[in-house]
Amino acid sequence: MLKKALVSAPIIQPPDWDLPFEIMCDASDFAVGAVLGQSKDKKHHAISYASKTLTSPQLNYSTTKKELWQWSLQLSYLVGSKVIIYTDQAALKYLLTKKDAKPRLIWWVLLLQEFDIVIRDKKGVENSVADHLSRMKFEETSPMLIDDYMRDDQLLKVTTAQPWYANLVNYIVASYVPEGADKRKLAHNSRFYLWDDAYLYKLCADGLLCRCIPTCEAPQ
Repeated sequence: MLKKALVSAPIIQPPDWDLPFEIMCDASDFAVGAVLGQSKDKKHHAISYASKTLTSPQLNYSTTKKELWQWSLQLSYLVGSKVIIYTDQAALKYLLTKKDAKPRLIWWVLLLQEFDIVIRDKKGVENSVADHLSRMKFEETSPMLIDDYMRDDQLLKVTTAQPWYANLVNYIVASYVPEGADKRKLAHNSRFYLWDDAYLYKLCADGLLCRCIPTCEAPQ
């Protein structure tokens, strides 16, 4: 109940494409955080929250580069819309108008210049949500190993066996009679079966439809 409430209105609301978007972002030594939202009737409504622990190479980013990278994660919302970005990094406003930016920052600068972006200063104490998200640390988990114990010959033996009703399906779908099969018997039995996409059903005496399953899937 609580999880559902946290991702539903009024806590999380869908975007209004007629209003400008607002991004509040912050970066710490080990993570970045951001809140994407919009202001309506003098109230801020959140659309999404983002928090990501930095990888080893990203830990070497400057704070400016960390926040630029965080903005790029929201690009799907920014296209064709006015965006107001709140940050405590005053250097970011200057950076977007600076022509001699460092090569490592040029990619982000050129990318963001394609959007209608306004940068406004917001101190960390006033940007508490994004500040908190940027301090959430998630431990990396070890990848789970796949126990590939089944040999190919065993796998093929399991998957290539035809189900007991294969002849019935072939007759119902394509009127195909396998060599050695009794056509009259197939025609008679097929009246009690129904083929629906990938499944065969039998019409039972009580009027119910029961799905046919291969012998290997039947309970022992």
